[in-house]
Amino acid sequence: MTRVLVVDDDFMVASIHRQYVERIDGFRVVGEAHSGRQALDMVAEHQPDLMLLDIYLPDMSGLDVMRSLPADAGVDVVAITAARDVETLRTAMRFGAMHYLVKPFTFPMLREKLGQYTSWTRALQHTTITGQAEVDRLVGVLRSDTYERALPKGLCETTLALIEGIVVRAGDELTSIDVARAAGVSRVTARRYLEFLQRAERVTMRARYGTSGRPVHMFSASIAQ
Repeated sequence: MTRVLVVDDDFMVASIHRQYVERIDGFRVVGEAHSGRQALDMVAEHQPDLMLLDIYLPDMSGLDVMRSLPADAGVDVVAITAARDVETLRTAMRFGAMHYLVKPFTFPMLREKLGQYTSWTRALQHTTITGQAEVDRLVGVLRSDTYERALPKGLCETTLALIEGIVVRAGDELTSIDVARAAGVSRVTARRYLEFLQRAERVTMRARYGTSGRPVHMFSASIAQ
């Protein structure tokens, strides 16, 4: 369960954002703050995993809140603001904001961003970074809603991350049988995940023709990884 702190100087807006968050599975609001100082105090008290942080606050800006967070706070930030200038966006990203939502936003927009965050945190748990490919894939998960919104029924993100990791780390082409053995799943299951990853352009499929019979489908990490 992801623990969320909602920060907004407008009590009504904060309440709306709280209701939005609590409609999303896997998220729970642990508090509301209405000033920068209160936000910092509540981070220390409640130790949230994620903070929805307004930029315009009465005592300090949300940017100052991000700058004042202790190094060991362990809280991720989604910046929320009516500001539309590039410099505010750049500064928020420079201070570590994972996303930037412009007010007013709808519930589906927030659900998409939190879905990306969920996919990213789950991918972190099932990925071993051995090179640039894994880093690029993790960044791609955070910036794409493919994993959360388009995952077909019957597929789970844990197995998806496992199978994609096998292909990425292989450094060579693999058959669905190779992937199935490495993942400890059936060939049919491996093939379903590989086909989904291919459609999402996360892996590449090539048909290898032999002397007889059907071609063998070979899977490898996408060049775009």
